[in-house]
Amino acid sequence: MFGYVNASWKELTREEQHRYQAAYCGICRRIREQSTNLSRLGLSYDMAFLSLLLMSLYEPEEASGKQTCMLHPIKKRPWLDSEFIRYGADMNVALAYYNCLDDWQDDRKLSAKLMAGTFGKRLPEIQARYPRQCRAISDCIVRLSELEKDGCSNPDEPAGCFGELMGELFVYYDDLWAPHLRQMGMALGRFIYLLDAAVDYRRDKRKGKYNPFLAMGMEEDWERWEEYLVLAMGSCTRSYEMLPLVQDKGLLDNILYSGVWTRFRKKGKEEAE
Repeated sequence: MFGYVNASWKELTREEQHRYQAAYCGICRRIREQSTNLSRLGLSYDMAFLSLLLMSLYEPEEASGKQTCMLHPIKKRPWLDSEFIRYGADMNVALAYYNCLDDWQDDRKLSAKLMAGTFGKRLPEIQARYPRQCRAISDCIVRLSELEKDGCSNPDEPAGCFGELMGELFVYYDDLWAPHLRQMGMALGRFIYLLDAAVDYRRDKRKGKYNPFLAMGMEEDWERWEEYLVLAMGSCTRSYEMLPLVQDKGLLDNILYSGVWTRFRKKGKEEAE
């Protein structure tokens, strides 16, 4: 359910591409330092977006540099570091852990159990740093699993549950911006859950797995799904536009107004063909 919050790479300027990649590599670098080397396997661009959003809002001190790594041993890659890059790294590991644990409990996948062990090695430290966020992730994933096991036929319930999870992750400080960030995260979480349901519709139907659209007896309908997604993203961007963002605004706009739709458009076109 993660990995949908990406940029439309070709629409970014060269400077934006560099900045985006540096944030991603910065999170990867911090995961290695704050957790374990193998924990980087759970890396996605979702937390790069969140880190850049919070950096744009709060403008913390930043560090930057270039270095090689195991994945890119020849050419040095740029990286960024800040308080929110470190936060994104911790949230990435926590999400990956609870996601793998849920996969193990639901499907008894041995690979998920092994990866949960990898991600969980430094989890107590992350929970100590961010108890509210980690509690929200744990509670929401348990509730989400129960809704899916019960075959919930109302898509709003599981989508809202995942939205609550994302809403708590978006709030770093309890300040005047917290309500806008929480509402933005909740709406984005709903969008992600419904987008994932649309993209996986045929596969879930074939495998007999839970899908909210299948549970409500809905046939494949990309136009109707798009209407649901437009409503969720509209709520997300309304809260987003309330934030006084300057730094990286073009990059963040690209992700929310274009990038998040890439997977949906591509999958819809493939299924139509």
